[in-house]
Amino acid sequence: MQRRGVYIMRVASMLSGMHPQTLRKYERVGLLAPSRSGMLRMYSDEDIALLKMIKYLVDEVGLNLAGVDLALSLRSRLMGLEREIRLLADHHPVRRRLAKSVKEMLAMLESQ
Repeated sequence: MQRRGVYIMRVASMLSGMHPQTLRKYERVGLLAPSRSGMLRMYSDEDIALLKMIKYLVDEVGLNLAGVDLALSLRSRLMGLEREIRLLADHHPVRRRLAKSVKEMLAMLESQ
């Protein structure tokens, strides 16, 4: 599925509560990859949600960028695991409980 960029950097900066230089820095270090339209960076709703999560991890949790990268990597792996377990969990009670636990962990991360 292709992500559509819908916000230019100035708007993404306002929506995320971050300075445009911060957005450029996060792109440079690989924490996000907005789409491009010529020279313009285009940020999707998913990118804005990711920026808000990064802001929370930095400002509230106190992680440095390496910690943020690790947390986002773990989140991505948990999401993949949750999808796999969901496919296997249809008729097996232990797998259903595992799927529920992973889903709860993801929900906890997403609520931040």
